Amino acid sequence: MEAKPAVPAPAGKTGRVGLRRKLRAYLLLTKPQVIELLLVTTAPTMIFAAGGMPSLWLILNTMLGGAMAAGGAGAFNCWIDREVDRLMKRTERRPLVTGEVSDREALIFAWALSAVSVVYLSLAVNLLAGALGLVAILLYVVFYSLFLKRRTSQNIVWGGIAGCMPVFIAWAAVQGTLSWAAVVLFLVIFLWTPPHYWPLSMKYAEDYQRAGIPMLGAIASAKAVSVQVVLYAWATVICSLLLIPVGGAGWVYGLTALGAGAWFIWTCHRLHALAMAEQATSRTAMVVFHASITYLTVLFVAVAVDPFVGGAVL
Repeated sequence: MEAKPAVPAPAGKTGRVGLRRKLRAYLLLTKPQVIELLLVTTAPTMIFAAGGMPSLWLILNTMLGGAMAAGGAGAFNCWIDREVDRLMKRTERRPLVTGEVSDREALIFAWALSAVSVVYLSLAVNLLAGALGLVAILLYVVFYSLFLKRRTSQNIVWGGIAGCMPVFIAWAAVQGTLSWAAVVLFLVIFLWTPPHYWPLSMKYAEDYQRAGIPMLGAIASAKAVSVQVVLYAWATVICSLLLIPVGGAGWVYGLTALGAGAWFIWTCHRLHALAMAEQATSRTAMVVFHASITYLTVLFVAVAVDPFVGGAVL
């Protein structure tokens, strides 16, 4: 009888991991793709809060401190979810699954990076930014990862609050306080998170079911999910327009918010139409996922450009 070829064990569990792979593994622990999305909102918010270009050093310090805070929270999340990640194809290449980083190393790294981020924001930016950085870490690690994620299908809604914190940190960095305009930007990201993430959970429904995580896309029908996606998309766009009366945004932001918002809503309605016709697939769901990223990026580019153009919408 022919012997079956041996399946190689994860790197890190059978031998030493090279320095380059180790450093890359630590980088992956921080979930850089999430950090990148968060930073997209930071600099534009600072520019809008300043009514122009703030100090370059202030922008760099805020973005670096925010990236470290998000990275530390991401590393904690990888440690908390390490057993679940081993059950999901989407996360099978994460460092704690492959063994490139040990559980102990990941936990130490998460604590160290989180602590450094709070100290850095407090000293290099201001105390309010540091305090908000700490709140963001606690929201993502404790409120979302430990408490909500495995208990409710609304996990990503309320857990998404952590992802809204960068705009508060950015605003506090410039103004030293918060304002209603900052609250509007916070709510835009809060309302945007479900139509951004739920289509992704539709694609990876089997993964979440296997892991026992009640993401809405894994436990509800495509029709039910698409209805929620449409409702949240409308709420996001309507909320974005509040920055005009509340924050004094001008015509560049107003036209962009209307145009990009209309396109985003149309994309979500298309997913709903396909779901109602029982033709929705993981591919069509991912169209909305990618569209949501484009929408948020375009919206915050407008936030950054608007102060330099000036002029009210009306």
